[in-house]
Amino acid sequence: MKINQQLRVIKDRGTIKWQGMLLNEPVKMQQEEVEEDKTMPQPKLDAYDLQLIQEELEWALKRRCNVIIHTWKEGKVTRHYGAILSIDQTANILTYADPFKDRTLNSAEIVSVNIVD
Repeated sequence: MKINQQLRVIKDRGTIKWQGMLLNEPVKMQQEEVEEDKTMPQPKLDAYDLQLIQEELEWALKRRCNVIIHTWKEGKVTRHYGAILSIDQTANILTYADPFKDRTLNSAEIVSVNIVD
């Protein structure tokens, strides 16, 4: 059975092929709004919260156990994982060892500390 070459059916996507070009601006605007929503205001910690953070840090330093430290900087919360090596209260610097190398944090940026056993 021979197939007539002139009767080919062109499979076109129709309007689907134009949607990507027409929706670029609204998609970009939506992505920018999502990025703005990801930023969060700085958490307000009272004296009790700061005392708990200090106690957790000292306890983790004595036990040499791993901790998860959350820091806030420029509207973003960052998660750090490792064992605390030293706390310098005069310079407000905390040094911890993550699996790759030793890192330092500004103590004023710390929002929460959780001990991992």
